[in-house]
Amino acid sequence: SALLLATIGLLFTFLPAEILQYFNAAASKPFVLLIQISGALYFSFAMLNWMTRSGVFGGIYNKPIIVANLTHFLIGAPALVKAVLANPGLPPLLWAAAAVYALFAIYFGILFMKNPAAKTQRAGAKQ
Repeated sequence: SALLLATIGLLFTFLPAEILQYFNAAASKPFVLLIQISGALYFSFAMLNWMTRSGVFGGIYNKPIIVANLTHFLIGAPALVKAVLANPGLPPLLWAAAAVYALFAIYFGILFMKNPAAKTQRAGAKQ
């Protein structure tokens, strides 16, 4: 998820007008600024995920990061799915985004319920 969010963040930050043009949206200054700020949010979230990639997840471990990701993808997935189903003519990129968001929502949902006992016991045995 860190790589996906970083890619989106960098694109939104450095190519906001081009992204708006791709989606046939007006590239007004306030809208460009909103896309760039969204890019900063995506990139920041990516850095959070990247910095914790080697941590233990599940149960009580890194629960705030799991909840933040689950919330993001669980809200984003239905919104994207609803949009593409209501407007089949939307660009294929949005269809792909809807599928990826749905997969990440499922993944973080599973991670939210997961018990990391087996992994933490293995780590303890190595010490």
